[in-house]
Amino acid sequence: MKRIVAIAIITLIGILVAYSINRKKPREFLPIYNPVDLHSEMVDSSILRKGFGHKIGNFSFKNQDGKNITQKTIEGKIFVVEYFFTTCGTICPKMNIQMQRVQKAFSNNLQLKILSFTVNPEIDTVEQMKRYALSHGANNKQWHFLTGSKEELYKLARTSFFVLKPAEAQNLGDAGSDFIHTNNFVLIDKQKRIRGYYDGTNSKEVAKLIKHIQLLMEEE
Repeated sequence: MKRIVAIAIITLIGILVAYSINRKKPREFLPIYNPVDLHSEMVDSSILRKGFGHKIGNFSFKNQDGKNITQKTIEGKIFVVEYFFTTCGTICPKMNIQMQRVQKAFSNNLQLKILSFTVNPEIDTVEQMKRYALSHGANNKQWHFLTGSKEELYKLARTSFFVLKPAEAQNLGDAGSDFIHTNNFVLIDKQKRIRGYYDGTNSKEVAKLIKHIQLLMEEE
């Protein structure tokens, strides 16, 4: 009898150990951001109280090769967005060193796109963006440096990505603009929904971004 009990205990312990080893950790779920979830100074007043259903709006800008990049370019793709300008000597160099890490992590994986919008299109022409892209080893099939109408660039930032705030709030402006850009990278899913904001100057934050991109790629 004692032998039977011992065998039963050993078997039970084995089952519990196997269950513990094979049990999957709960899947991390990324939030979906809407205008109401964000700081009001980042959001255009026309959509400030929108609490659900926010998606990235339509756009059309030229990339570093002079090609038109629109919402169709990123249809069904995951993409990361930043706003910057090529002559910025403060946070932008740090941000784009980190963005190189993102590109490297998903090298040649065209399910990921990177969109770098300028806040200073007067200087950041197609030619200037091309020089900048080359200096950062950008894969032009994956990483697009975008320029165009200043009004449209700013409108998209304020109504879709929420990465510009009024310059008068801090009595200064980037590139002489009416707005200043943040150091945030924005993660957008295949349905064009915002799934995360990350400090583009912080290596740990960017490591988290890379992890979250992979999570989105594993979603159905």
